[in-house]
Amino acid sequence: MTSSIEASSGANAPIEKIALETYVPPTKPSLIGMSRAELADHLGAIGVAPAQRKMRAQQLWHWIYFRGAKTFDEMTSISKEMRNGLDQHFTVARPEVVAEQISNDGTRKWLLRLPSGDAVEKAHEVECVYIPETDRGTLCVSSQVGCTLNCSFCHTGTQRLVRNLTAGEIVGQVMVARDRLNDWADRATPTGSRLVTNVVMMGMGEPLYNFDAVRDALLIAADNEGIGISRRRITLSTSGVVPNIVRAGDEIGVMLAISLHAVRDELRNELVPLNRKYPIAELLQACRDYPGSSNARRITFEYVMLKDINDSLEDAKLLVKLLKGIPAKINLIPFNPWPGTRYECSDWDQIEKFSEYIFNAGYSSPVRTPRGRDILAACGQLKSETEKLSARERQTLRAMAMTD
Repeated sequence: MTSSIEASSGANAPIEKIALETYVPPTKPSLIGMSRAELADHLGAIGVAPAQRKMRAQQLWHWIYFRGAKTFDEMTSISKEMRNGLDQHFTVARPEVVAEQISNDGTRKWLLRLPSGDAVEKAHEVECVYIPETDRGTLCVSSQVGCTLNCSFCHTGTQRLVRNLTAGEIVGQVMVARDRLNDWADRATPTGSRLVTNVVMMGMGEPLYNFDAVRDALLIAADNEGIGISRRRITLSTSGVVPNIVRAGDEIGVMLAISLHAVRDELRNELVPLNRKYPIAELLQACRDYPGSSNARRITFEYVMLKDINDSLEDAKLLVKLLKGIPAKINLIPFNPWPGTRYECSDWDQIEKFSEYIFNAGYSSPVRTPRGRDILAACGQLKSETEKLSARERQTLRAMAMTD
């Protein structure tokens, strides 16, 4: 089906945005986000003897990523003299929690301020969302301030791209969540009583346009001697940056999710303008080539349900045909409205018909329950408070929350 709004701004939107700024590190850098080798190098820079660096780096790793220490004073297995030396040159600061919103369904959204060494520019802010469920707790993490892309149905896509996040700012979101939820306490029971069990790179930004920092942060999050979240419980979502998809499998090895949302190039060009650079056929070939994909490690295809746009049975049939041969599950996402959007969510009966067809074709096709809509924390709704909502947008948001 041809989109009735295909000729509107989405079809002509620029494929990518250019970052407005670059990261300026603070005078006293945080050790969060550093690998063991980087920790050892920084220790060497402040005079720690070569023979001690590996052992001291491992001590720091344990205190920072396993115990969640917020100050050097807490690191009691390190001498007081060395703690004082560390404190003179470094911090273990995370992003600052500026605001916390708690949805009526238990979802939490944090607005996080990112300190930098630039005294002129306003401190940048991103959003991070925690979604509690009966069998897991999923943390939705951001990779950019704003977003490189211009997906027409996504609230975050309406923002400017300010800059990429550093590895420390990405893994720092996981640490903030553990801090706020008191989730460092019990590390003896693997995932048994831990609240943050899963991480999804589905917040603000396109992760594969910030590849190195995302890779380094996720490897820290997955390290068994630190934060210890299994790679099979970490999912990286991309809109289709084809050259970096296979690279992500090789260098990170986490689960992959693809923001697909359309089965025809002409419609996907409008919904996800990146498709004009990497069309559907190229994207799906990269998925077929993704290292480690199997029936046990299926690729998730995310498909937002837009009324009278991409939700026909013809779309469902072509979706099944396109994914043939790819170990896949299809995650159907009821569209989450945001102030000013021109899209509507598909009718529930139509979503069920779409899901049933896919299920009968042999694919898992769960319909994602919208979470955190009343605090703009649902999929596609994140937008930094750096860009404030207008009074009219706030009124619209309250009205939407009351009707959910």
